[in-house]
Amino acid sequence: MRYPLSENFLRYFDVDFAASESQRDEVFGIRYRVYCQEFGYEPAEAFPNGQETDEFDATSVHAVILHKSSGLAAGCVRMVLPTGDGGADPLPFEKNCAESLDLERLGALQVDRGRVCEISRLAVDGAFRRRSGESVTRFGEIEGLDCSQQERRTFSMIAVTCFLAATALTAISGRTDVFAMMEPFLPRLLQRSGIVFDRVGQDIDYHGMRAPYFIRTQSALDNMRPDLKELYLEVHERIARGYGG
Repeated sequence: MRYPLSENFLRYFDVDFAASESQRDEVFGIRYRVYCQEFGYEPAEAFPNGQETDEFDATSVHAVILHKSSGLAAGCVRMVLPTGDGGADPLPFEKNCAESLDLERLGALQVDRGRVCEISRLAVDGAFRRRSGESVTRFGEIEGLDCSQQERRTFSMIAVTCFLAATALTAISGRTDVFAMMEPFLPRLLQRSGIVFDRVGQDIDYHGMRAPYFIRTQSALDNMRPDLKELYLEVHERIARGYGG
């Protein structure tokens, strides 16, 4: 059975592995606009080139979602790979949010450091989050994006598709013990799609209120709604093509 979700989203958006410098510049540009300019999570003056980066980008791989008709970068996400002997060096959530972690719960998970990763810096450009006329963006009003109502309805899928791209990165790389610091809305959104994360700690104010979560890639794939699974398989094919290239 074919589902319209995959066809509709991919009619308007491309999902790519950010292999080139120009693609990574698109990723860092989204992050700057969202994390620095819009929400003030990071100081804009620290990034005079308009690209938000951190120390973990050197050991990360990235995916980007591009809006076909405008050519604009709409969303991004990264997978941070561990470093050090046996992957022992802390990942971002371990370095920056250690006090929020439930160590007993983490111990019970029996995580394999050889398969661990962290999904982070999931961001959707404000131009694709605001409703028509809601506020001014760097493109003027959102009406400046020449989109049909049918096309606009796919915008709500950008964040979920970023997660699907991240899931593809974990599957392709074999980094299938997956952590993420997430705002409350994202686990709830993903749960409606059949993807259930384990909460492994308390809320902490880190780029807004977030909490640590864990999932194994196979669990996400096994429980994914069928229409979302079809979109995932399309996304996986595109990410694998770039990752392997």
